[in-house]
Amino acid sequence: MVERQFTLNDRIGDIVAALPAAGEVFHRYRIDFCCGGDRPLAKAIEEQGLDGELVLAELAKAREKAKELTGVKDWRTAPLTDLVDYVVNTHHAYLRRALPQLSELTTTILRVHGGDHPELSKVHRLFHMLKMELEQHLIFEEETLFPLVKEYESTGSRETLTQAVAEIDRVEGEHDTAGDIVKELQDVTDDYQAPADGCETYADTYRKLSELEKDLFEHIHLENNILHPRLRQRLEQ
Repeated sequence: MVERQFTLNDRIGDIVAALPAAGEVFHRYRIDFCCGGDRPLAKAIEEQGLDGELVLAELAKAREKAKELTGVKDWRTAPLTDLVDYVVNTHHAYLRRALPQLSELTTTILRVHGGDHPELSKVHRLFHMLKMELEQHLIFEEETLFPLVKEYESTGSRETLTQAVAEIDRVEGEHDTAGDIVKELQDVTDDYQAPADGCETYADTYRKLSELEKDLFEHIHLENNILHPRLRQRLEQ
């Protein structure tokens, strides 16, 4: 899918848009490629004290592996309707399964372990803030933004495109809010590391919170770094 080598001057979001497998590399190095995707890679490398050459080498390996894959859709050129359907059927569907389950789990570990681990009160509060934000966000996208995108692609109406682009700032603001909460959850859970005295439910809750973060990063990346720029670019044409 990708022919040229990446450089430290490339935008993080553009790298993942060109090479989806780069998201795995960035996730390992804790490089924000969704809400922070508009930064050059060099900035994240500097901020986090990483070895830039090592990260680029990992990206090169991911690039070589990607060449062996077939049937991988390039969301930079796929129909917009296909992209929003993928977001709904993959990421929205995941959230509708995961959020209620994690609500129960975070409540359970707070009740059982909260006396010895007072940080679980914050985990519980942050998660439920995130849950509320995301549930409202899904409704807005499915009821307002995505129908506008589909109508625009079906009719070519510039008025509809203008309406869709007008909603992007709100959506990206909601993404930023969710991203900030996730970063707080990372900190308070010590990067989702359950303590030695935690039970299996404790560990499972933290694993699922980590999975939620990973899915959310991919979800926001598809919108912030691919869908929204494509819509804005079309309006400028």
